[in-house]
Amino acid sequence: MHFAAHLWMPFFDFVFMRRALIGGLVLACSTAPLGVFLILRRMSLIGDAVAHGILPGAALGFWFAGLSLPALTIGGLGAGLGMAGLSAWITRRTGLREDASLAAIYPISLAAGVLILGIAGKRLDLLHLLFGSALAVDETTLTGMLWVSGFSLIAMAVIYKPLLLDTLDPLFLQTVSRLGPLAHGLFLTLVVLNLVIGFQAIGALMVVGLMMLPAIASRFWSRRLPVLIAVSAVLGCLSVWFGLLLSFYYSLPSGPAIVLVAGIGYLLSVVFGPVHGLLRRPPSLTSQ
Repeated sequence: MHFAAHLWMPFFDFVFMRRALIGGLVLACSTAPLGVFLILRRMSLIGDAVAHGILPGAALGFWFAGLSLPALTIGGLGAGLGMAGLSAWITRRTGLREDASLAAIYPISLAAGVLILGIAGKRLDLLHLLFGSALAVDETTLTGMLWVSGFSLIAMAVIYKPLLLDTLDPLFLQTVSRLGPLAHGLFLTLVVLNLVIGFQAIGALMVVGLMMLPAIASRFWSRRLPVLIAVSAVLGCLSVWFGLLLSFYYSLPSGPAIVLVAGIGYLLSVVFGPVHGLLRRPPSLTSQ
C-alpha cells in the first residue's frame, strides 16, 4: 500500500506535477501514430533532425518574448517547417538524399539555437529549452498541448487511409488519388507541431525520444498497425508517468527521466517482445 501511494501522491499533492502528467499523457497519445508512421515510412531520423531544427526559432521567440508559449510555438514551428522545406529543396535541386541533407542542416540549426541563447545572455535557461522542466507546464502550456494533441488525433484520423496507402504503395495511390503529397505535407506539419508543443515540458532534444522510442518498441509486440499505435501510446503514457515520478523523487530533469524510462521500455521489448524479441522461441521443427 505504501508503494502504491508513491505512484500517485505527487500528482495528487502538487498542481505542477498534475499538469505535467496530463500534458505528457495527451502528448504521448498524439505522438504515437506519428512515430509509428515515421518508422513505416523509413523516416525515423527525420523526427530527430526536426527536433534540433526547431531550436533556433524557439530561441528567437525566447529572446524577444521570454517563456511565451505563442512566441516559442510560432518560432519553433517556423524554424522546423523551414528546415524541412530547405532540406526538400536541396534534395530536389541537387539529388542529395533527403536524410543526408537533413543530417547536414540539423547540427547547423542546433548550433545556431545555442549561440542565439548565448548572445541573448540566457545561458541558464538553455537547459530548460534542451531538456525540459515539469515546472514549465502552466495553464497556458497545458491548454496548448491539449489543443495540439486533439487536432493531431483528428487530422491523423482524416489522413489515415491516404497516408497508409502512400506508405505501402505510393504508385498505386498516385493512380487513384492526388492526396498523397497533401497527406505527406500535413503529416510532416503534425510532426513539427507536436515536437514544438512538447519541448516546453520534455525539452527540444528529448521530445523526439517520446515520439520514437515507444513506436520502435511497439514493433516487437505486434504486426498490425492499429495495435502498433495502441501499444505505442500505452508505452508512451507509462514512460511519462514513471519518468515524472523518477524526476520528482530524485530531483532529475523531467525530459531525460521520461526518455530514460522509454528507453528501458524499448530494451525490455527487445528482449521479451513476442515479435522477433531476443527470447522469442523459434518455431519447432516437425518431421513429416
